[in-house]
Amino acid sequence: MRLRSWLVVSISAALLLAIGAVGISVNRSALRAAETVHRADTLALATNNGGLVEQLLLVSAKELNDFVTSRPLSLTPGDAGDRAALLEYASKSTFFTYGVVLTDLTGNPINATKPANMFPDQAAIGWKPLISGLALGRPGFSSLMTVKDTLVQAVAVPIVVGSDPVALIYGFIPVHKGQLQVYLEKLSDPSRLSLVVDAGGTVGASSDPAALGTLVDSEIIKKIGSDQSVFVTYRANGRSMIAAVHGGLPGGWAYVRTQSTATFDGPVRNRSLTINLALLTMLLVGVVGLAVLGYRSQLVRRRAEERFAALVEHAPDVVTVLDGDGCVVYSSPSGKRILGFVAVGSPVFDLLHPDDRQHVRDRFAALLTEKGGLERMQVRVVQSDGNHRWFDFTASNQLHNAALNGVVINARDITDSREMQDRLAHDAHHDPLTGLPNRRRLQERLTASLQDTPVGVLFVDLDGFKPVNDELGHEAGDELLRQVGDRLSACLRPTDVLARVGGDEFVLLLPGVVGGEDVDALATRLRVTIAAPFDVAGHEVRIGASVGLHLADPGEDPDEVLRTADQAMYAAKRGPDRPGRHRAG
Repeated sequence: MRLRSWLVVSISAALLLAIGAVGISVNRSALRAAETVHRADTLALATNNGGLVEQLLLVSAKELNDFVTSRPLSLTPGDAGDRAALLEYASKSTFFTYGVVLTDLTGNPINATKPANMFPDQAAIGWKPLISGLALGRPGFSSLMTVKDTLVQAVAVPIVVGSDPVALIYGFIPVHKGQLQVYLEKLSDPSRLSLVVDAGGTVGASSDPAALGTLVDSEIIKKIGSDQSVFVTYRANGRSMIAAVHGGLPGGWAYVRTQSTATFDGPVRNRSLTINLALLTMLLVGVVGLAVLGYRSQLVRRRAEERFAALVEHAPDVVTVLDGDGCVVYSSPSGKRILGFVAVGSPVFDLLHPDDRQHVRDRFAALLTEKGGLERMQVRVVQSDGNHRWFDFTASNQLHNAALNGVVINARDITDSREMQDRLAHDAHHDPLTGLPNRRRLQERLTASLQDTPVGVLFVDLDGFKPVNDELGHEAGDELLRQVGDRLSACLRPTDVLARVGGDEFVLLLPGVVGGEDVDALATRLRVTIAAPFDVAGHEVRIGASVGLHLADPGEDPDEVLRTADQAMYAAKRGPDRPGRHRAG
């Protein structure tokens, strides 16, 4: 009897040890997979945010270029008209509120919004990356420079007449209230620090404003020039730190996301340690209490499952396991919280936006052919209310892994990031004041239409707009432009395009219009619409409009079409009270 009891104890202990070993092995595999995904997600996030920073830099250069292409300048040293134009532009600019400078191609000043001593010295080392960018035919972006205790960054583009550059225009951004600083403050997180640094490692934007103007660690500086996202480890204030660095941005700038190693690795490893401790506790309790092995083992196992569920219930990511057919066999509790329903038992493809399903099926089929393969994709997932949210999927083929036996998907909600990208893309093609398409978008639509369709083009210039600005102020002028945009939009067909291409200049595209009578009638209606009084800041305002039109045939050069319509507008402004007109061919 005693021998049988010892045999039962031995067998029971062996079974417990085997179960414990399997549990630790599964936890170790999950830890490795989670760490791999965590590091990959961090680098992907750094690459994504670095791309957003690059777009913001290029948008600033585009704004500068749009100003010089839409506002003729005399480029005569000290010209009062040029200085007034620069002052007006700086007051309205999204980026260059510190000031604007015109120089010749050798850097000699022509005009500026402030005295010369209010701008960086020409010998400052921060000019070097800007000069290098201009030399390569691209917009120039400087490193940080200090002017009377104010940190600024310079952006420069050439002023081109004909096809040759004749001068340079520099815009200066006060970094403490620039768009990059506003963007990073929105990303503020007490556990990590997001930075944008220049080529020398000086912080030009930070989720912590106190870090502006400081120098990052030398290990980070070594990686600033890399155009790939990389990890950098270093020590700061006695703590081990880890940073994700995405360099290669215009002007040698880089995006950096840094935090302590403890906060980076802690959530994943602490969870694994907790589970290991739970398993060891189970083994100890089982060996000591073999008399109640069945009951105690079931109780402890149930508690372990509840403990694991508590660990993942509030995780921001959704962990899902699929079988070989793509059906959900497991979904972490966070899936129900985010999506609003339990997905277990459903084919994962039915949970996706219809436009994404075939693409995901193809990627899933390819993943099944590769043992241990990894796929990354961004897809839209349906919620219980019928809306869709963007998720970043990292899928790992673990069908060969007996502990997992499925395709493991780590899904992270990136809807806010995608919306930021969409907003940046929209801002790059639309006028920030009126919300109408800008000159760039107009060029794209006109080029596409002229491939196989005649297009009526109306160039509208407001008469009497400048006195409104002078008498009532720029804010009233801006409100007037918005109301003009609304009125012009109400006159168009769904297929027509209205764009704002300059200060008080608008262009209308009428695809498919070949008859001059229709265009003349529309031009007259536009002039009558604009002539009606406006209510601006409590004042009745009356203005007029000069309209030039051009009927373009398929295959015409888009730039020539716009120039012809512009010339017709000037002819209308000088001629009788009717729209200027030009017919192609």
